Parts: sequence; structure tokens; C-alpha cells
Amino acid sequence: MFDTLLGRESMDSDTDRLQNTRASVLSVLPEQIYENASLELQDVIAPAALKIEPKSLSLGDKIARTFFIISYPRYLTDNWFSPIINLDKIFDISIFIHPIDTSLILRQFQKKVAEVQSQISVRESRGMVRDPMLDTAYQDLEGLRDNLIQAQEKMFDVGIYITIYAENDLELLKVETEIKSMFESRLIYIKPALFQQGEGFKSVIPINTDLLGIHQKLNSEPLSSVFPFISFDLTSDKGILYGVNRHNSSLVIFDRFSLENYNSVTFAKAGSGKSYATKLEILRSLMFDVDVIVIDPEREYEYLAEAVGGRYFNISLSSDHHINPFDLPIPREDETAEDVLRSNTINLVGLFRLMLGGLTPEEDSMVDRAISETYGVKDITPESDFSSIEPPLLADFEMVLSGMDGSDSVVQRLAKYTRGSWATFLNRPSNIDINKKFVVFSVRDMEDELKPVAMYIVMHYIWNAIRKNLKKRLLVVDEAWWMMKSEDTASFLYSIAKRGRKYYLGLATITQDAADFMNSPYGVPIVTNSSIQLLLKQSTATIDVLQKTFNLTDEEKYLLLESGIGEGIFFAGLKHVAIKVVASYTEDQIITSDPSQILSNKKAKMELEAEQTKQNVV
Repeated sequence: MFDTLLGRESMDSDTDRLQNTRASVLSVLPEQIYENASLELQDVIAPAALKIEPKSLSLGDKIARTFFIISYPRYLTDNWFSPIINLDKIFDISIFIHPIDTSLILRQFQKKVAEVQSQISVRESRGMVRDPMLDTAYQDLEGLRDNLIQAQEKMFDVGIYITIYAENDLELLKVETEIKSMFESRLIYIKPALFQQGEGFKSVIPINTDLLGIHQKLNSEPLSSVFPFISFDLTSDKGILYGVNRHNSSLVIFDRFSLENYNSVTFAKAGSGKSYATKLEILRSLMFDVDVIVIDPEREYEYLAEAVGGRYFNISLSSDHHINPFDLPIPREDETAEDVLRSNTINLVGLFRLMLGGLTPEEDSMVDRAISETYGVKDITPESDFSSIEPPLLADFEMVLSGMDGSDSVVQRLAKYTRGSWATFLNRPSNIDINKKFVVFSVRDMEDELKPVAMYIVMHYIWNAIRKNLKKRLLVVDEAWWMMKSEDTASFLYSIAKRGRKYYLGLATITQDAADFMNSPYGVPIVTNSSIQLLLKQSTATIDVLQKTFNLTDEEKYLLLESGIGEGIFFAGLKHVAIKVVASYTEDQIITSDPSQILSNKKAKMELEAEQTKQNVV
């Protein structure tokens, strides 16, 4: 019995020891886990290799060199630091500001003033010529001492360190030379931290440690000119909000109608927010009395047109909306009926080239003559009053053309537009009216083969309407690469980009296929005739084309590859900034293209309508 009790006590003692050991292990385990995690994190962020040399520091595959400012001129101008900060190079800047006790600096000043005054007195007693440098130093010291005594100024020890990075020594030398020349042009001199590159690098990285300790004394006024938060901005007194500057969170407010031309181009990959940004600009432009016309290939602008009370026309083979390409606009005051007739004839020849798959020189001449005779059949001449005429139809043109020798091939190709399955598209009188502030032409339901033809006809109709009266307008061509597939449609788009300013028209071309757009001979000219360019998130397949076209730096290239939805670079004239497109909740509900959000909105709308119906019944 006694042995049993001893055995039980021994077992209880072992259990207690086991529990105590387990508790101690559990108490140590979190600390060990934390320490292990810290070590793993350090391993991740640490460079693969580190080599410190007298004038540089090898950091993995990069070479770094740290400099410090050693001398300043007598005066520092405002924003002298701005060109350095906005330089398109990779570098880090660290600014250390150490306040100095005013009473201490006043005692030093008293001694310094006495030294300078003594030197001046000695020179005067010896009959030497006055030294302007001593006089200027004495005046500066006295003026600064007065400001310190009156608490108008304070003194600071200021250390400015700069670390530049490069792939190799030659590139590092080029960056160093460029930065040095920019500083020295302002009489500011820098030196490398010889045999202190390790300390210099640690002083620049964001750990708030000034290991170099190389300072220059600056008072409050020149110190304020070192303010580092400077970047290009596009904030003006008028215009619409395009987004927020990603560098300094300033607003990107701009008026496209204040530039040399009013055109813009937008390049972005699918789903990166290009239509969202465009619809946001449209919504805000409408509030500033701008008429907007949209060519919509994907039926994305229908809800926006409904929300703002605009008009929406569906252009397709089965649609009730028709456009007669033979319509003639009423001549403006500065042009004659003959000018209008000639211009429309040229545009119609381009349309028939597109419709018929190209024309030989003989067929081209024949079509041109047939168009003139078709107008003649309807008694339309350069002396006619275009406001009271009845324009011919495509069937009239076919009839005139069939009476010409050698026209069999052209008539045969034209038949599908007049008597075949496509007759409902073109062979009808126009029955649409665009007398609204916001008008959308949708070509989504048009067959792909006919989309370039439809977009050409719609743009030609819009162009004729625009020329009737002078008014501030914006023409948006979404998925413009459709028009760049044919030389005739691309040429017509380019002519609008060139001539639009005369009629107070801005052309906004939007595309996700930058390669197809740029491969067209009219792609680059359209870009160069556009004062505004918006580049959103890009794919690796097109970024090299855009980098070459827009002279992007490697940093800007990677920014576009890594941007989120609605983020990119906004170019306006000679300036460009990194932008993020932002919208209010109400704007977002109107312009969103997110399918899940659209379905959610439709569901909420149906539930609301059902609830209202239920209440009406009750």
C-alpha cells in the first residue's frame, strides 16, 4: 500500500514536471517563431551580395554611389531642387535637418562678426583697397544676426545626401555627370563620400540615421527652398477633373479646348479602365456645355445616354435607323455649294473603295463620274439649294453606273448593297436626328465585315452635321483600331483630326490594340496631332511600341506594366504626370463597365420596380 502511494506520488510529480515543461515551451515558442520570421524577412529583403568600395557600393546587380552637398551659393532660388527631384533617373535623397539653439549660434555670430570687422579695420588702417567680399560678409552676418535676435529666422544644420544607382560603371558616371552639372549650374557643389560609402548608403535609406554627419548651416529662408515634395502638375483654373496625380495627390484638371488642338488618344489593354475614363470625361464635359457624339462598337454607352437624356442609335442590318451616304450638308458661310458637292463626292469615292474591296484606276474614275451624274439625275448641281433637295439613294447610283461601259464588275459587287442581304443598311433615306447634347451611334450588332463601312458612314454623317454650325463638340471613336484596318477609313479619321479644330471639334480616339493602330500609316500622325494622350495599363506585347512612340523611360514603361485599373500616364502638351482616374459614387453607378456591378444594379432596379408595383397595387 505504501509502495503504491509512493508510485502514485512519483507519477503525479512526473505529470507536474511535464506540464511545467510544456508551459515553458509554449511560452518560448511564440518568441522563437517571431525571431525566425524576422530572420526570414531579412533574408528576403537583403541583396544577394554586398561589396563596399572607396567610391561606390555594389548592391547585388546594381552599383550605388552616395554624394553629399558641400557648398551653397549666397542665394538659393525657389524650386532649385525641383529639376533634380524630377530627373528621370533612379536615385534616393535623404535630408537631415538639425535645429541649432539660437543663443548658441548668436555667440558664434558675435565672434565671427568681430573677426570680419577686425579684418576690415586692419585693411583700412593700412590704406588698402576695400575688399567687397569682406563688406558683403559683414552685411550678411549683421542682417542675419538681427533676424535671429528678432526671432524672424532660425538656424539649422542641414545634411543632404544623394545615392544614385546604375547597372554598370559607365552608366553610373553618366548619371553622376548629369546630376553634378545640374547642381553646379546653380553654384551648388557635391562630393562623393570617399571611404564612407557604407555609412552614406545607410544615411540615405529610410531608417532615419545620419551616419555621415556632413552638415551646412542654413537659416529658415533658404532651407524652405529645399522643400522636396515637388513634381509636375496639371492643375489649371478651368477644365474638368481627369484624375489625381499619383506623385503628389494634386488634382489633374485640364481643358482640352485650351490646347493647340483638341484631340486626344487613349491606349490601354482590355479591362484597364479606358472606357470608364472616357465616359467619366464625357459626363463631366456635358456639364460644361460640350456636345458629345460617340461611335460605340460594344454598346457600352447606352445606359449613359439614357441617364443624361441623350439619343442612342443602333446601326445594324435589322435596325430602323438609317443613314443615306448621299446626303448633302447645307454650306457654311465660308464655303460654296460647289465646295460641299466636291468634298462629298471625294468621300463617297472613298466609301465605295471600302465597300467594293478596292477599285482599279479605271473603276475609280468611273465611280467618280457616276456619283456626279447620280446627283445630276436629281437636279442637284453646284447652284442648287441644298436645304430643299431630295438626295439620291444607292439604287439611283447603281442605275446610273449600270448604263456605263465596262461597269459590270462594279455593278455586280454593288448589288449586295442594293438588292441583297445588305440592302436594308444603305439603300434607305436618312431618318435620324442628332440634335441633342449627347448622341451615341452603336455598331455592335453590325456584322464584322461591315463594321468599318458602318463607322465610315456614321463619321461622314457626323462630319456633315458638325460643319452646319460652329459649336464646342467632342467626337469619341471607341475601338478606333476598327477604322485603322482600312486605308480609306484611317485617312478619313486623320482628316478629321487635322480639320476638327476649325469647327471647334475635339476627336478622342480610344483603342486597346495599339499595335494595329500604330501599324497603320495614319496611326503615328493621329497621335502627333493629338495634344492629349492617356496611357493606361499595358500588355507586354504592346509596351515596346508605345515606348518608342511616346519616348517613355524604362521607369515609365514599368509603371504602365504594373499599373492598376484606371492608372497610367496622362500627357497634356509638354507635361505628363502619373494619374489615377477617380469618380464619385453617383458617377460610378452611371459609367461602370464591370459586368458584376451592372448585373447587381439591374437586380436592384428590378427589385425596386417590383416593390413600387406592389405598393401601387396595395
